[in-house]
Amino acid sequence: MPGSYLILLSRQGKVRLAKWFTTLSPKEKAKIIKDVSQLVLARRTRMCNFLEYKDSKIVYRRYASLFFIAGCASTDNELITLEIVHRYVEQMDKYYGNVCELDIIFNFQKAYFILDELLLAGEMQESSKKNVLRVISAQDSIEDTEVSGAWLFRFYGVELCCYTFTAPGRYPYPLIH
Repeated sequence: MPGSYLILLSRQGKVRLAKWFTTLSPKEKAKIIKDVSQLVLARRTRMCNFLEYKDSKIVYRRYASLFFIAGCASTDNELITLEIVHRYVEQMDKYYGNVCELDIIFNFQKAYFILDELLLAGEMQESSKKNVLRVISAQDSIEDTEVSGAWLFRFYGVELCCYTFTAPGRYPYPLIH
């Protein structure tokens, strides 16, 4: 799936997540989101999940109250794109435990992190579900080691401890020991 974008859209037409794999201006992105959301939301449940849009294809699938919309080149295989979208949903299900729209709204950074582990520049980067979950759990454990403003790094056997100090009326200063 050398995709151009992946958009998560609610049934009301609100964008919950948007990842762009090509460089576009904000105006072009807004136009694509508007056009694609109108096309997808107007379709009935039993209609085909593939659409032609300009010189590309739109592949979408609805999971609960969210539409997962992927834009890809017209020469790409739609079924592979649909499978990648499904793989992304499976990974989020395992991480969040039956993912819902609120999980993505309130913990969107993890949704982006999972997507970044799966796709790189719109191409499948990691096909192993276990490896993706392993990397995500490692990231979570790093976040959990953060205790009251201090982080501990182990780099080639050397421990670095970083504290942040905020002077009154100033920005935080990192202090590395």
